[in-house]
Amino acid sequence: MRYHLIASDDGSRLLARDGEKAYDLTAVTGISSFRELALAATATRTGVDDVARTHLETAPLLDATDLAAESGRPTVPDEVWAAGVTYRASNDARDEESGRSAMYQDVFENERPELFFKATPSRTVGPEEAVGIRSDSEWDVPEPELAVVVARGEVVGYTVGNDMSSRSLEGQNPLYLPQAKVYDRCCAIGPCIASPETVGDPRDLTMTMRIERDDETMFDGETSTSRMVRTCEELVSFLAQHDSVPELAVLLTGTSLVPPDDFTLAAGDRIEIGIETIGTLRNHVETV
Repeated sequence: MRYHLIASDDGSRLLARDGEKAYDLTAVTGISSFRELALAATATRTGVDDVARTHLETAPLLDATDLAAESGRPTVPDEVWAAGVTYRASNDARDEESGRSAMYQDVFENERPELFFKATPSRTVGPEEAVGIRSDSEWDVPEPELAVVVARGEVVGYTVGNDMSSRSLEGQNPLYLPQAKVYDRCCAIGPCIASPETVGDPRDLTMTMRIERDDETMFDGETSTSRMVRTCEELVSFLAQHDSVPELAVLLTGTSLVPPDDFTLAAGDRIEIGIETIGTLRNHVETV
């Protein structure tokens, strides 16, 4: 199932979408967030779909036609982390921007992945909200990524992520990575969270990205998560090593869709990122 969070007059409501049917879980369970559903699943050692199914017979049915358009940020993670250089294309892009190929190649081939802190809740936006580009950066790109939702250290779902990046800052010096990656509106997730049961093999999904400017398509690309050299479980395991994983976290797993080197985002651009079995995340760009 896919889980959407929508606003209503009496607060947010958690909906479970199963095919063309949408069920109002909040109406019958009082659960008004994916966090609550995920924690119930981890507490009972079951999956989120198992918890949801026990309530579907009595949950009100809603029209799922416009559900994606009504959906907000599907969850508010305590922390967002990201993995880098998990695809060959990402490795090549870092080489192009920095000229330090040996350093990135070492990470690409090493047992230990690159993991870095990406965003706090206040820096993370949802569908149809603005993502940011820095006013002190000359080269900015979106990075479409499969995002793993982790509750109490366990994988409980997947969503679409956009790891906004200043390639000019990171290219000047790798030590500028925190500034290139962490700033206002630097991360977007949504439009829903798909359960592990729905996604199946997370390394066998088609991922697309389109960037439009003034009704003109500036970039349109497609790839597959099968090109990822690490598994989601591996990345999550390193995230939890020697660290206290928050109650609910999101881990971005890297990108293999990189716009050409002569492209940079501009305020007003629209970004669409789609991942098979999950959905399409749409955002517009503003300068921060």
